[in-house]
Amino acid sequence: MLTRTSLIVVASFLIHGRAFTQDKKPAAKAEHLKEVQATTQHSIAIKGGKLDYTATAGNLLLKEEDGKVKASIFFIAYTRDGVKDMKKRPVTFTFNGGPGSSSVWLHLGAFGPKRVLMTDKGEALPPPYRLVDNDETLLDVTDLVFIDPPSTGFSRIAPGEKHKDFHGVNEDVKAVGEFIRLYTTRQRRWDSPKFLAGESYGTTRAAGLSGYLQDKLGMNLNGIMLVSAVLNFMTIRFDEGNDLPYILYLPTYTATAWHHKKLGTELQDNFRKALDEAEKFAMTDYTLALMKGSKLTPSETKEIAGKVARLTGLSPDFVLRSNLRVPIFRFTKELLRGERRSVGRFDSRYKGIDRDAAGESPDYDPSYAAIQGTYTATLNQYLRNDLKFESDSPYEILTGRVQPWNFETATNRYLDVSGSLRAAMTKNPHLKVFVANGYYDLATPYFATEYTFNHLGLDRSLTGNITMENYAAGHMMYVHRASHERLKRDLAKFVREACP
Repeated sequence: MLTRTSLIVVASFLIHGRAFTQDKKPAAKAEHLKEVQATTQHSIAIKGGKLDYTATAGNLLLKEEDGKVKASIFFIAYTRDGVKDMKKRPVTFTFNGGPGSSSVWLHLGAFGPKRVLMTDKGEALPPPYRLVDNDETLLDVTDLVFIDPPSTGFSRIAPGEKHKDFHGVNEDVKAVGEFIRLYTTRQRRWDSPKFLAGESYGTTRAAGLSGYLQDKLGMNLNGIMLVSAVLNFMTIRFDEGNDLPYILYLPTYTATAWHHKKLGTELQDNFRKALDEAEKFAMTDYTLALMKGSKLTPSETKEIAGKVARLTGLSPDFVLRSNLRVPIFRFTKELLRGERRSVGRFDSRYKGIDRDAAGESPDYDPSYAAIQGTYTATLNQYLRNDLKFESDSPYEILTGRVQPWNFETATNRYLDVSGSLRAAMTKNPHLKVFVANGYYDLATPYFATEYTFNHLGLDRSLTGNITMENYAAGHMMYVHRASHERLKRDLAKFVREACP
C-alpha cells in the first residue's frame, strides 16, 4: 500500500527528484495582506510581426465572505493590446507542479513573451543569464495568466490561517479555482474562451480543476493543455508489489539508451523501430513475465532478461540481479556507469558526474541543474527591472514548505484524478484536451501517460477530443529549441480549433 509519507515523496520527486526537507513555513508580511499590482506596456517582435501587450504583476486576496483574508495569490498576466472583441479572445490560466513549484518554468521557458536564453539543445550558458523575446509565445493566440499557488512565488497564506487548508490535493484545487473565479470576474472574462495549462503535478491540478470549475463554479472550459502529465500516480511509483511502472518506463529507457548510443546496431539505426519494439515487448512478453512472478522458469527468466537488456543498453546480468525490474534511479546510474556518468531524470539526454561511480543512484539530476540557476536569476531580475514589481520577500521558485501535502482520499492508495477529467469531458462534450510528452522524460514517461488515457473510461464518441503529441526532449521539452517550435505550432492550432 502507498503510505501518506511515500505519496509526499513521489509528489516532490515530480519536480526535482528528491524529497524536500521540512522548511519553516513562509510568513506573510504586511505587503501580502493588501492587493498591489504593477502594470507595464511592452512590445516584442515575433515571426508574425510586432506584438504589443500589457503585463500585470501583482496579487489577489482570497477572502471569506466576512472579508477575512485567507491568502494572497501572486500572478503575472499578459494581455494583448488592440483586441476589439474580448468575447473572442481566449485566456489561459497556467501553473506548474511540484507540489511546491512556482509558475516560472512554463512562464519563462514555454509560453510567456520572454524566454530564458539557452543553447538549442537546452544547455545552460555561462552566467550572467538573460531573457530574449520568445518567438514561441502563446500570447499571439491567447492571453496568459501565470498563477503561483499558496506558499510558492510571492503567494502567501495569511497569518493565523492553517497551512493545511491550502496544502493538499483538494485544498489546492479550491484555492487556485477561487483565484481563477476572482480574476475572471474582476477582468470581465466570463464570456471569453477559457483554457488551463499545467505541467507535471500541474496536470494533476488541472484535471482536478476541470471538475471543480465546472461543478462548483459553473465555469466550463474550452480546452486543457497538459505538459508532461501525471494523472494516475500508480503509473510512476516504483513500490514493492507494483509492477506497472517497470512496464511503462521501459520505452523511455530504450529512447535514452538510443540517444546515448547504447543499443545494438539493428535498433540504433532507427529510433522509431526501437521504440515500436520496446512498446510491443512491454505490452506483451514483459507484462506476462512480471505477472508470472515466481512461476517464471529459470530459462524464461534468462530469456526475458536478455530482451530487457537488449532494449535498455544494460547488461543481462544487471537485469537478472535486479529481478527483471530496474527502477528509475538504478537505470539513470547504470546506463553510463562505464563512462563514470549518470543520465538526467527530467531529461535523460543530459549527463551528470557523480563523486562515486560505484554508487546505487545519481548524486543529482543534471537536467534540473541546467535550469535551476538560469530560471531563478532571470525571473528575479525580470520581475523588478521589466515588470516593475518590488518586493523584499524571497520569490519561492521551488519550495518544500507545502509539505506535508494532504492527499485526503488518496491516503494509503495511489492518487488518481483521471476520473475528474473524464467526468468534465463527459458533462462538457466541447472540452478539448492536448497532451504533450517528452520521449526522454523519466519523471512522467510518455508510455505511462498513454496508458492513463487509454484507461480513462471516456466514451468513444469523445475520444476525438484528445490530442497527444510526443517530442524529442524531456519533461520540459520546451528547453529544446526544435521541440519548443513544434510545441508552439501544435498548441496554437489546438487553441484556435478549441475556440467557437
